[in-house]
Amino acid sequence: MSGAGAPVVEVDANDLTIEIVASLWHTEVMDGLVAGAIRAAEKAGAAYRVTRVPGAFELPVVAEALARKGADAIACLGVVIRGGTPHFEYVCDAVTRGLTDVARTHATPVGFGILTTDDDAQALDRAGLPGSSEDKGAEAVEAALATAVVLKGL
Repeated sequence: MSGAGAPVVEVDANDLTIEIVASLWHTEVMDGLVAGAIRAAEKAGAAYRVTRVPGAFELPVVAEALARKGADAIACLGVVIRGGTPHFEYVCDAVTRGLTDVARTHATPVGFGILTTDDDAQALDRAGLPGSSEDKGAEAVEAALATAVVLKGL
C-alpha cells in the first residue's frame, strides 16, 4: 500500500528556498498537489516559487535549469495516468530518469511528486485534497527540504 511506513518529516528550512515545478495536466489533482507543496514549504519556513509547465515530460528540463542556477531544493509535481497505449511507460521512465539525473549531476535535492497511477481515483486519493488519504505534494517538498538540510551539513 502506498504511504505505509512513511516517515514524519519535520524540517527547519528558514534559510532555504524551494522551487516548486508543477505540470498543468489534470487540473484538480495538480491544484491539490501544489496547495500541499505550498503548505509544506510554509510550515518549514522556506521561501518558495511555483513555476508551471505543460506536462510531466517538461519537468526535468526546468528542474535542470533551476539546479544550474543554484536552487537550494526543487520539488517536481505531476500526474501520469495509465491509458491504453505505452505512452504511460515512456513518460514515467523519461521523467524519473531526467529528475534523477538533475539531482545527481548537480547534488541538488529534487522531491519526486509525480503521481503514476492507473486511474483518476488513485491520483485524487494522493493529491492532498479533502478526503484524500495522502498528500504527495507536501511529501515531495518535505523530502527535498530535508535533503537540502542534510547536504548543507556535510
